[in-house]
Amino acid sequence: MIQFFHWYSPEDTLWKEVKEKAEYLGNLGITSVWLPPASKGEQGGRSVGYDTYDLFDLGEFDQKGSVRTKYGTKDEFLEATQALHDRGVQVIVDFVFNHKAGGDESELMQAIKVSEENRLKNISDPYEIEAFTRFTFPGRNGEYSDFIWDKHCFSGVDFDHRNQESGIFNLFSEYGNDWDEMITNEKGNYDFLMFCDIEFRNPAVRDELIKYATWLHELTYYDGVRLDAVKHIPPAYFKEFLHLLRERTGKDIFAVGEYWAPGHLELLTKYIDATDGTMSLFDSALQHSFHVASNMGSQFDLREIFTKSLVSENQELAVTLVDNHDTQPLQALEAPVESWFKPLAYALILLRKDGYPCVFYPDLFGASYWDKGDDGQDYEIFIDRVDELETMLYTRKDFAFGTQRDYFEQTNAIGWIREGDEDHSGCAVVMSNSDGATISMEIGGRYSGRSFRDVLGKVQDEVWVNESGWADFHCAPGSVSVWTEVI
Repeated sequence: MIQFFHWYSPEDTLWKEVKEKAEYLGNLGITSVWLPPASKGEQGGRSVGYDTYDLFDLGEFDQKGSVRTKYGTKDEFLEATQALHDRGVQVIVDFVFNHKAGGDESELMQAIKVSEENRLKNISDPYEIEAFTRFTFPGRNGEYSDFIWDKHCFSGVDFDHRNQESGIFNLFSEYGNDWDEMITNEKGNYDFLMFCDIEFRNPAVRDELIKYATWLHELTYYDGVRLDAVKHIPPAYFKEFLHLLRERTGKDIFAVGEYWAPGHLELLTKYIDATDGTMSLFDSALQHSFHVASNMGSQFDLREIFTKSLVSENQELAVTLVDNHDTQPLQALEAPVESWFKPLAYALILLRKDGYPCVFYPDLFGASYWDKGDDGQDYEIFIDRVDELETMLYTRKDFAFGTQRDYFEQTNAIGWIREGDEDHSGCAVVMSNSDGATISMEIGGRYSGRSFRDVLGKVQDEVWVNESGWADFHCAPGSVSVWTEVI
């Protein structure tokens, strides 16, 4: 999979670029493309998409100051998805169901203000507030759906317009004067994240969301869904939603949820249990290990790189990644992997048998952007492309098959082999976060007397496999080498 965007993707180019690069991605071995939220956001043509305003506006209606979304028009979006499918690449769409932003009209409602650190702690008596909770979508004027969102569709808001006061306000409604049930007690109850928080106990809301998901499938025939902010959405909802989606589309729609809990594998496994394994999760625990390892250098024990990762616990439901739009520099969950370690990290997710790896757009194509840091100063950020990544993707497509044997025996150097199968030659991988290293590994008797070369070009000399199927594979200091048979 590739996440084909980042937080600072340029305006009005992405859908065109997807169409243009679809053939290249397919040739590279990318089997699915995760696209950003395609619906109109509160900021119109400048919105990254996670401030969802109108799900049914894919860049077709004049709303929030533009017709197009940040990524282009509806027609360009449909052309992009068609181009991917024409080349046998699956389409993964991004569903932002936790909240809505940019309401068209305000309403009065009863609410209680709660503590930001403990949302179960009331810090006011019930009183009347005013919030923009009525979404009428005047630019769309009932096309595709005439559903009007109002205060009955939300459990919380973050601004009282009557008193011009920010905060977290728990709304009173017929569905309960409390929050939806979550799986942990983080912040007391972490149902509320931002904007107008959607009330999933309202059956009309659930009906509207499955209507939208079905409508979008009829337009694009998407193959999978990325589910935003699932930490803040009751797991029972997604069990119902994914069952209905798969039933109505007649497809086993792939689903991956964003439950961001770096360093907390137990929360990922708890959410998987709570959703009965109906979705995969991004391995935020492993991404955290990559971030830490890249900053610790030789002080990090590479033998522990997969310790307490989701892929080590549940390889079938782990989507592994190195970075994403939230962890990139200057973003909310900033935890970038340092550039020297990225080739090692990508080898660890691309060339092993476990997990469903996800490549990040800037690591394949590069990126640069400006934004403000926490200190209010402007910074220009450059994310260099990972030069080794393209070769690793081709290697995954052509050589990463068959039995895997691990050689995780040294503190600062680890390796493994993929033996290959009837149709593919195998490969060997060695990496170090310190000095150069040599690891003797068994690649298999079928390769006896044959030579291997480092396709990344970090080590120039070839190695030869002995009559027992073993060879001494090398890597340079702080580097990774990927060895394939010389044909």
